Amino acid sequence: MSEENATWTDADIEQVKKKVLQAMETVIDPELGIDIVNLGLVYEVNVFNGGYCEIKITLTTMGCPLADVITGDIIEAVDKVDEVTETDVKLVWYPAWDTSRMTRYARIALGIR
Repeated sequence: MSEENATWTDADIEQVKKKVLQAMETVIDPELGIDIVNLGLVYEVNVFNGGYCEIKITLTTMGCPLADVITGDIIEAVDKVDEVTETDVKLVWYPAWDTSRMTRYARIALGIR
């Protein structure tokens, strides 16, 4: 994985995905005060040879005015992952987000059963 032109194995890609998800745990939803990973807003992370990273996220509500802020925070966080050379964040609305996507941690922090 250290060489730019090297072909990454599936294990290498999974390792980078884990690093990307860890980085995104630092991205806090400004309204709820919980990170976007535990809120279940991250739907998909794809990493490709050469370091291109595509992230599919959603928001808690369709008209969320903080979409640009959250997207910028994601790019800033993922840029700190050494293996990632480019990040593309795609906003998706299907499937619709609901509280069932939240982790136990997020549910406890927000007082949701």
